[in-house]
Amino acid sequence: MTDPTRARIEGLIAGSDVLLFMKGVPAAPQCGFSGALVQILARLDVPFDSVDVLADFAVREGIKAYSNWPTLPQLYVKGEFVGGCDIVREMFHSGELAALLNAKGVVGAQS
Repeated sequence: MTDPTRARIEGLIAGSDVLLFMKGVPAAPQCGFSGALVQILARLDVPFDSVDVLADFAVREGIKAYSNWPTLPQLYVKGEFVGGCDIVREMFHSGELAALLNAKGVVGAQS
């Protein structure tokens, strides 16, 4: 990954309390996994920003290297990588995701 791509990714993550790197946009996810995470965040009433990785090849490949996680979507909370679809879904069902969001002071997080 190039230094400008790393800097861009770091800036995106730092600029949002909750950031979802996804395929498509929240109103029109381009894969089922991205759609599932959008629905989870909506159910928790969590405001979040998103990055459409299909619109930028450098970010799509760079975020995988940055997180050392090979798949998308990827969720970040307060600068920390939480996980991909399976992990976030498990955390949601167990209540861990709401607890994490509340512990991080994310406004609107509900269980």
